Amino acid sequence: MTAREKLNAEAAKRILITDGAFGTEIQNWKLDEAAYAGDLGLSHDQKGNNDILAITKPEVPETITREYLEAGSDIVSTNTFSANLISQADYGAEHLVRAINVESAKIARRLANEYEAKDGRPRFVAGAIGPTNKTLSLSPDVNDPGFREIDFDYLKGVYRDQIDALLEGGEGVGVDFILIETVFDTLNAKAGIMAAIEAGDDLGRDVPIMLSMTLTDLSGRNLSGHTVEAFWHAVRHARPVTIGLNCSFGAEQLRPHVKTLSAIADTLIMIYPNAGLPNELGEYDEMPETTAGLVGEWAVAKQVNVLGGCCGSTPAHIKAMADGVRGLEPRLVAKPEVRTKLAGLEPFTMAA
Repeated sequence: MTAREKLNAEAAKRILITDGAFGTEIQNWKLDEAAYAGDLGLSHDQKGNNDILAITKPEVPETITREYLEAGSDIVSTNTFSANLISQADYGAEHLVRAINVESAKIARRLANEYEAKDGRPRFVAGAIGPTNKTLSLSPDVNDPGFREIDFDYLKGVYRDQIDALLEGGEGVGVDFILIETVFDTLNAKAGIMAAIEAGDDLGRDVPIMLSMTLTDLSGRNLSGHTVEAFWHAVRHARPVTIGLNCSFGAEQLRPHVKTLSAIADTLIMIYPNAGLPNELGEYDEMPETTAGLVGEWAVAKQVNVLGGCCGSTPAHIKAMADGVRGLEPRLVAKPEVRTKLAGLEPFTMAA
């Protein structure tokens, strides 16, 4: 059974749980620059380079991943949100991109296998890919709207390097899925999609993609201006194993957008919001039972298949979610009528 088939089979039985934040959890370790840098001899200050910990202090991502599995996660992600050439260039660590992704995948895979062996419940590994700090759709120069710092082919290559490393070792050894998350620019996501498809073609196997959009305003659009429905129309061709929303404003503000996406997507819905909004100090105050109660409303309404947390969420948040949805029936995958569906910034469905 392939990873795609295995996930769909499990999601037909129950609401699945993914993990929570890495960044805010790593901050709790209060690591100094030396802990991040290790003995690699890098020229740049490494403090804040969370991804490099897979090499320099692997017990940190390993402990966090284990805590999420203990809390009830069925899916754990790799600590590789910024483990790409563009993001690592800020730390002078471009040459370590492959090693970071390989080691991160090994940590998550080993622990997922360990917990599956304990109780027989399948565990999955998602290779996390962030959006980078570049955008293909928008100019960073207000005086030159046509300017772009990078082009599509370059970004696709950056993603391909990361994806190849996450998949290294083959099926059942590397990651199960490629999670293209926190999508603020739909064109960036398309570059990631093409990289994953091409990687799968070269390997001669299906590489399932998970896609997760982030909303940057309360009207329900991402930074490139797409609504949730338009985003789905723009990426559905990739046959993502899950589609969903993460980060954004917290569960309360995501409610109408979850309902919209759930009704139109003919695949699994995965939602993992922030633990509310940060306070004036940038910290998250929303308690686990509050977050669990909010996302639990979607579960009761049969609008979701996978739940988890993003910024500010902890193993306690994930445990509260797992406990809250236990025994609830999962969402049935939507079966929308077959129509030609297109997208600019707004969705367009051709009349019959």
